Amino acid sequence: MTRIGVLISGSGSNLQSIMDAAQAGRIDGEVVVVISNEAEAYGLIRAAECNIKTAVVKHTEYSERRDFDAKLVRILQENRVELVVLAGFMRVVSSTLLDAFPERVINIHPALLPSFPGTDGQAQAFNYGVKLAGCTVHFVDEKVDHGPIIIQAAVPVLSKDSKDDLKSRILSCEHKIFPHAIALYCAGRLRIKGRRVLIEGVDESLLAEQSLISCPGLD
Repeated sequence: MTRIGVLISGSGSNLQSIMDAAQAGRIDGEVVVVISNEAEAYGLIRAAECNIKTAVVKHTEYSERRDFDAKLVRILQENRVELVVLAGFMRVVSSTLLDAFPERVINIHPALLPSFPGTDGQAQAFNYGVKLAGCTVHFVDEKVDHGPIIIQAAVPVLSKDSKDDLKSRILSCEHKIFPHAIALYCAGRLRIKGRRVLIEGVDESLLAEQSLISCPGLD
């Protein structure tokens, strides 16, 4: 069973989906520690209610990013974490953390990378006028929202949508694909080959038949 450490900054809805999946046995892993850079993050309460250890490391108390990351690494290593999950963690991680957990840090981003990296990817996509938006789970490297992609999900952008409508639709997908990506990792089914992540044991025949996804749909 893989020992998982989760880094958060806010409400922790993705954290909740991960904890629920682990508790239900859909992930062969256990969330052993949750760390937030924000003391008031509601995700800390979610974790405590599940009897998961929590810690707060305020980034404002560190003048150097590497020192902040070094503190995170110490806590993660003290808890024997094997996989680090960034679930709404609003800080860019440095080589200090990535070198301590090579190819063992994954993140979710609320856009279809490589489009719309950085903050508020949903609003970026909405303002750009895309017809399909979505979310991406990827391995983390030293560039922002850049590492090899594990899984993506797409949603339509409807003419009546507000930004909040789109954010809600994307978030519902995040809650599905993020635990699934973690489950694939914990099952040892992911292999990184250059920019590509190969997933063992996936039947892609049905996907191949769905060769066209459009919004609006075709008559």
